[in-house]
Amino acid sequence: MTPRPSDLLVVEALDKAFILHLHGGKRLPVVTNVSFSVARGECVVLGGPSGVGKSSILKIVFGNYRSECGSIRLADGERFLDIARASAREIVDARRRLMGYVSQFLRVIPRVSTFDIVAAAARDAGLEASAAKDRASSLLTRLNLPERLWSLPPATFSGGEQQRVNIARGFAGEHRLLILDEPTASLDATNREAVVELIAERRAGGVGFLAIFHDDDVRARVADRVLDVSKFSEREGA
Repeated sequence: MTPRPSDLLVVEALDKAFILHLHGGKRLPVVTNVSFSVARGECVVLGGPSGVGKSSILKIVFGNYRSECGSIRLADGERFLDIARASAREIVDARRRLMGYVSQFLRVIPRVSTFDIVAAAARDAGLEASAAKDRASSLLTRLNLPERLWSLPPATFSGGEQQRVNIARGFAGEHRLLILDEPTASLDATNREAVVELIAERRAGGVGFLAIFHDDDVRARVADRVLDVSKFSEREGA
């Protein structure tokens, strides 16, 4: 699959299995022969029942899991970086400059304030200190997190509040590809709407999205394409 000028991400012939060392080295297939692309300004949503490998694909693209074969070409200016073959240093650099990730769970350093968590993500992605603070303030406000909480670490926040911090951190940089793993799962209607608006604005600026949404309404509003991952799964009844 030759990347088009509009492509941000081209995934081709991707295989992944886990080796269960505590079960005699049994091989557990996850996905087989996964191929798709994400264009600039496009939102591709992974669909299919639970257990078919949707979150695993996101983690492979982000470099958390290594694939057994295939390629994951991520646009970097005029060239493409193959995440499947990139070094650890190249992957860290790609995460800083090119691709962001919003997981289902907030994992942060204890005792760091909410505002500093989001501002640090913006600085890490290349924003100057003052711009990073402005970005953090804007995102936390738009996601309806009360300002009285900004100086507090999010460990004691509710699940929905923690997820809003997680989303703000993921959107804090200038990444061209954003990977979202059920970002709205624990949000109320008002904050789901805020996330939909953020996605629309970034897409208008050419940002591409690879995402999972179990909320039917949100998926219908943001998805350009829904890719059925079950056709790539070897696990019967998964």
